[in-house]
Amino acid sequence: MKKIGLALVLAGLALALGCGSGSKSEPYVIGGIFSITGPASYLGEPERNSMEMVAEEINAKGGINGHPLKLVIYDDEGDVTKARLHAEKLLQKDKALAIVGPSITPASMTVLEVTQKAKMPLISCAAAAGITAPAKDRFWTFKTAQTDQMAVSRIYQYCQKHGIAKVAILTVSSAFGVAGKEQLIAQAPQYGIELVGQEVFGDKDTDMTPQLTKLRSTPAQAVICWGVGPAPALVAKNMKQLGLTIPLIQSHGAASKKFIELAAEAGEGIIMPAGKLVIYTQLPDSDPQKAVCREYTEKYKAKFKASESSFGGYAYDAQRMLNQVLAKAGNDQAKIRAELEGTKNFVGVSGVFNMSPEDHNGLTPEAFVMVKIQKGEFTLID
Repeated sequence: MKKIGLALVLAGLALALGCGSGSKSEPYVIGGIFSITGPASYLGEPERNSMEMVAEEINAKGGINGHPLKLVIYDDEGDVTKARLHAEKLLQKDKALAIVGPSITPASMTVLEVTQKAKMPLISCAAAAGITAPAKDRFWTFKTAQTDQMAVSRIYQYCQKHGIAKVAILTVSSAFGVAGKEQLIAQAPQYGIELVGQEVFGDKDTDMTPQLTKLRSTPAQAVICWGVGPAPALVAKNMKQLGLTIPLIQSHGAASKKFIELAAEAGEGIIMPAGKLVIYTQLPDSDPQKAVCREYTEKYKAKFKASESSFGGYAYDAQRMLNQVLAKAGNDQAKIRAELEGTKNFVGVSGVFNMSPEDHNGLTPEAFVMVKIQKGEFTLID
């Protein structure tokens, strides 16, 4: 009996040493919430893929200070209720240290209510500036996607440079479109832009000609369309059908090869702000993002036999940044948050990040470049 008792004690000690909180083999659990299926799957699928790709790579090298990454990823299907439930599950059941995602603004705004209260770091992959601003009210929330505020700034800079003073706007009725519209209206005066027409469309609308017919009667020198998914491509086709020849400027939500495929010949000549990933081969070698974009593209294509995605780049940046932070902070969530906030000169697919207590996105409008679709490809323009 004494031998049995001693064996049990030794086994317990071994278990404690091997599986306790200080164990080198204890995994770091990181959650992911993306719109992998549903209308925003073109965002969520590459984000999931990219996050998993980074984790597999770091685990193949032995993890982070000996700790493997364990990803627990859920699909919110673009549904804010499901996003909230997944966040609560990651908090209570999965004991995640941090969450990457969600893909879309409404889901991110819902999830951050959960993570802020729980004091869990969240790195959103969505666009709205309000996800992280003001930073004092988003203490535990960060994001890697460039903001709608930056996108509008770059569009208006382009308009100002090219003598476009009167524009009509056509915005989707979703949270993405509402946030974009707010920025388009708010920033217009400082760039000397007059909004001569405003129309709205639903992301599932199949015909934009009524809205475009109204805009055609205005003195607009360009149309700015703010949306994501198939709808902006339909706007391009309907403009062509109506014989509207003024420039069409899309939001950064259209900056993907999928948009070019959907718009087909109607996409020729369309202008938009985009992350550098879509034109990285046209960048000078001195640009620090060029090498990161090339590496991401080559790895993604090799692993998934599919084109790289700026949206996937948001999750790629988030997980790489988190890896860097975990190496310093370990499994202490307060330290993880502090290290995220202290991130400086982090070169990502989406820009060079410099976080601060006042800025939990860490990017500037220069994270965007202006591009034009020419012969079915994105081309860098002034």
